[in-house]
Amino acid sequence: MYEENKDLDSKTKDLSRARQSLIEEIQAMMWYDERISATKNKTLAKVLAYNRDDEKEHASLLTAWLVKHDPALKKELKKAGV
Repeated sequence: MYEENKDLDSKTKDLSRARQSLIEEIQAMMWYDERISATKNKTLAKVLAYNRDDEKEHASLLTAWLVKHDPALKKELKKAGV
Protein backbone atom coordinates (compact mmCIF):
# COMPACT_ATOMS: atom_id res chain seq x y z
CA MET A 1 0.00 0.00 0.00
CA TYR A 2 1.17 3.49 -0.73
CA GLU A 3 -0.68 5.31 2.04
CA GLU A 4 -0.15 4.77 5.73
CA ASN A 5 -2.07 1.68 6.77
CA LYS A 6 -3.42 3.47 9.84
CA ASP A 7 -5.03 6.10 7.59
CA LEU A 8 -7.06 3.59 5.56
CA ASP A 9 -10.51 2.29 6.41
CA SER A 10 -11.24 -1.43 6.40
CA LYS A 11 -13.13 -1.31 3.07
CA THR A 12 -10.15 0.26 1.29
CA LYS A 13 -7.80 -2.27 2.86
CA ASP A 14 -9.98 -5.20 1.76
CA LEU A 15 -10.34 -3.86 -1.79
CA SER A 16 -6.57 -3.46 -1.96
CA ARG A 17 -6.05 -6.99 -0.68
CA ALA A 18 -8.42 -8.42 -3.25
CA ARG A 19 -6.97 -6.39 -6.13
CA GLN A 20 -3.39 -7.30 -5.23
CA SER A 21 -4.37 -10.94 -4.94
CA LEU A 22 -6.01 -10.76 -8.37
CA ILE A 23 -2.81 -9.30 -9.81
CA GLU A 24 -0.84 -12.18 -8.30
CA GLU A 25 -3.25 -14.79 -9.68
CA ILE A 26 -2.98 -13.30 -13.17
CA GLN A 27 0.81 -13.23 -12.91
CA ALA A 28 0.77 -16.89 -11.90
CA MET A 29 -1.35 -17.72 -14.98
CA MET A 30 1.20 -15.96 -17.17
CA TRP A 31 4.12 -17.81 -15.59
CA TYR A 32 2.37 -21.15 -16.05
CA ASP A 33 1.61 -20.33 -19.70
CA GLU A 34 5.29 -19.54 -20.27
CA ARG A 35 6.40 -22.77 -18.62
CA ILE A 36 3.87 -24.81 -20.58
CA SER A 37 5.08 -23.21 -23.79
CA ALA A 38 8.75 -23.78 -22.94
CA THR A 39 8.63 -27.42 -21.87
CA LYS A 40 8.95 -30.28 -24.31
CA ASN A 41 7.61 -32.72 -21.71
CA LYS A 42 3.91 -33.37 -22.40
CA THR A 43 3.27 -34.83 -18.94
CA LEU A 44 4.77 -31.80 -17.23
CA ALA A 45 2.78 -29.51 -19.54
CA LYS A 46 -0.45 -31.21 -18.42
CA VAL A 47 0.44 -30.75 -14.74
CA LEU A 48 1.33 -27.10 -15.33
CA ALA A 49 -1.90 -26.52 -17.25
CA TYR A 50 -3.89 -28.02 -14.39
CA ASN A 51 -2.13 -25.70 -11.94
CA ARG A 52 -2.69 -22.69 -14.23
CA ASP A 53 -6.39 -23.46 -14.41
CA ASP A 54 -6.55 -23.45 -10.60
CA GLU A 55 -5.19 -19.91 -10.75
CA LYS A 56 -8.01 -19.03 -13.15
CA GLU A 57 -10.52 -20.29 -10.62
CA HIS A 58 -8.89 -18.15 -7.93
CA ALA A 59 -8.92 -15.09 -10.21
CA SER A 60 -12.60 -15.68 -10.96
CA LEU A 61 -13.47 -15.87 -7.27
CA LEU A 62 -11.59 -12.65 -6.57
CA THR A 63 -13.24 -10.91 -9.52
CA ALA A 64 -16.67 -11.98 -8.29
CA TRP A 65 -15.85 -10.61 -4.83
CA LEU A 66 -14.65 -7.33 -6.31
CA VAL A 67 -17.80 -6.97 -8.44
CA LYS A 68 -19.89 -7.30 -5.28
CA HIS A 69 -17.83 -4.73 -3.37
CA ASP A 70 -16.87 -2.22 -6.06
CA PRO A 71 -19.96 -0.79 -7.79
CA ALA A 72 -17.90 1.21 -10.31
CA LEU A 73 -16.06 -1.94 -11.40
CA LYS A 74 -19.37 -3.76 -11.74
CA LYS A 75 -20.67 -0.94 -13.94
CA GLU A 76 -17.58 -0.93 -16.17
CA LEU A 77 -17.61 -4.69 -16.60
CA LYS A 78 -21.27 -4.55 -17.54
CA LYS A 79 -20.51 -1.84 -20.13
CA ALA A 80 -17.74 -4.04 -21.51
CA GLY A 81 -20.20 -6.91 -21.91
CA VAL A 82 -18.79 -9.10 -19.15
